[in-house]
Amino acid sequence: MTNTRQTLINTNLDVYPLCLGGNVFGWSMDEKESFAVLDAYFEAGGNFIDTADVYSEWKPGNKGGESETIIGNWMKARGNRHQIVIATKVSKLSTRPGLSASNIKLALDESLRRLQSDHIDLYYSHANDETVPLEETLGAYRDVIDSGKVHLIGASNYSGARLKEASEISKKNNFPHYVAVQNHYNLMERKEFESDVAPVAKSLGISSLPYYGLASGFLTGKYRPGISVDSARAGAVSNYLNEHGYAVVAKLEEIANELGTSVSAVALGWLRGHNSIPIASARTLEQLKEILPIVALSASQIKELDLVSA
Repeated sequence: MTNTRQTLINTNLDVYPLCLGGNVFGWSMDEKESFAVLDAYFEAGGNFIDTADVYSEWKPGNKGGESETIIGNWMKARGNRHQIVIATKVSKLSTRPGLSASNIKLALDESLRRLQSDHIDLYYSHANDETVPLEETLGAYRDVIDSGKVHLIGASNYSGARLKEASEISKKNNFPHYVAVQNHYNLMERKEFESDVAPVAKSLGISSLPYYGLASGFLTGKYRPGISVDSARAGAVSNYLNEHGYAVVAKLEEIANELGTSVSAVALGWLRGHNSIPIASARTLEQLKEILPIVALSASQIKELDLVSA
C-alpha cells in the first residue's frame, strides 16, 4: 500500500489518489458528522474534495449548495484552504441551470461564496448542454480562468464525441481545455465508459475521475444474497443483486483477504489500475476507513476482476 500523491495529466495539481465525494454532506450527514469525516480524510493525507452546487438540492427543505457550504465552513474553521484541492460543478442546480456564459459566471460566484474561497481548483461542466454552443461555454471558462476565479476545468457526463469536439474548439480558439472527465464507471458499469470515453480521454490527455466508484455501495461487500441493507442508496443497487453481481463481490473479497485490506479498497484499486482516480464518499468514519487504503493491484488481480465483471 502507498499513500503517494498523483498529478493530474497536463496539470500541476497533486492530489491524493482517492477523491472524497461531497454529495453526502448536507444530505445524509449534518455538519458535525461531515466535519468528522473531513477531518479524518485530511489527517490521513487526503487533499482532494469533490462537490457541486446542486448537492444536495434533492433533500426536502434544501435549496442546493449545502455541501459547498459545509466544506467552506470546514476549511475556514481549520484554516486549510491552501492545502485542499476543491472540485465543484455547474449546470444542474435548478436555480442555475445550463452552461451559458452568464449562468456560469453567476453560479461560480455563488459557489465561491459558499466555499468561502477566492478560487476553484477544478470546475466541471456537470452535464452536457446541447442548447449552448461549446464556444460560449469554453469562452466563459477562459474569462473566469483569466480572472483567477478558476484554475482548471473538467467535464462530467460527456460523451467521447463531445469531449473531442470541445478539444477541437478549445484548440481553434485558444480556449482552456478540459483536463478531467467525471463519468459513471465502476466494476458493474464498464461498457459505456470503456468503449466511448476512455479512448478519447487517453488520446487527449484527460484524467479520468469516475463517480459511483463503489456502485452506490454495492462494491463495499455489504450486499449479500438474502441480506437486507438499510441505506439511502439501497434502491440504486437493485440491478446488481444477481449471480453476476455477487460473483464480482466474491472475487473482490478473495483479493481483499489476500492483501489484508477492505473490499471497497480493492474495488477502488481496480479503477486506479484502469488509469482513473476514483471518487468515493463516506457517511461514517468506519466507511471512510474502508475506502482510504490506496491498494496497488497486480496485473493478474486486475485481469481476474476484468474477467469476472465482463
